[in-house]
Amino acid sequence: MRVTRSYVDMPLQVGDEIVLPDAVSTHLLRVLRMQAGDACVLFNGDGLEFDARILAVGKRETRAGILAARAVDLESPLQITLLQGIARGDKMDWILQKAVELGVVRIVPVSSDRSEVKLDAQRADKRLAHWRGIVVSACEQSGRARVAVVEPPQSLANATLQRTGRGFLLDPFAPGSLASLGGASLAACTIAIGPEGGWSPRDREQLHAAGFEGLRLGPRVLRTETAGIAAIAALQAMHGDLG
Repeated sequence: MRVTRSYVDMPLQVGDEIVLPDAVSTHLLRVLRMQAGDACVLFNGDGLEFDARILAVGKRETRAGILAARAVDLESPLQITLLQGIARGDKMDWILQKAVELGVVRIVPVSSDRSEVKLDAQRADKRLAHWRGIVVSACEQSGRARVAVVEPPQSLANATLQRTGRGFLLDPFAPGSLASLGGASLAACTIAIGPEGGWSPRDREQLHAAGFEGLRLGPRVLRTETAGIAAIAALQAMHGDLG
């Protein structure tokens, strides 16, 4: 039987008795109909999972006891950063969810010349909180004990400074392909995916100037919600832990 995993943003230690955050308590008690005495699994992003048991359910709080801890290593040897042009609504949520399931360690939402989504400071803060919630849920579901980082929305110029490892810019006309990477060791990379309207010529110039290489994934032009996920899966199969 699958035991529910829940993320809690607090220190956890075997032997501790903790008050569960309201959101976790609501999910366990009202959605999953759990009761005092039921088992669950907690994690806080430090690479460990903690077996826990619900001890008491009150009107104002739910208490759980931490019974045991174990290391969980489901992280890919290929550290992938996804530099993602901000997409509209559910598309962005889907991209984040699937990228995390496939093992991405960091996501940088980017505003660029052709971005259709424009965020002021207040909206950016709300979207960031929402995106981080999507990522946490994806980690809970996929079994990861480390939470992928979601950076605040930023300009392309700032985002290119955060390139980790080799940078790839998907381009169906690029001379380099996945096959051309061959057996070369790849420990970290950053994949740049444009918004619905794609990268503008100026965006491409910025990316190339920042060291991003054109990479041909195939002959077809992929949508923003398809391109990054396809590239992540392909690179994980060649250099990560899919296979």
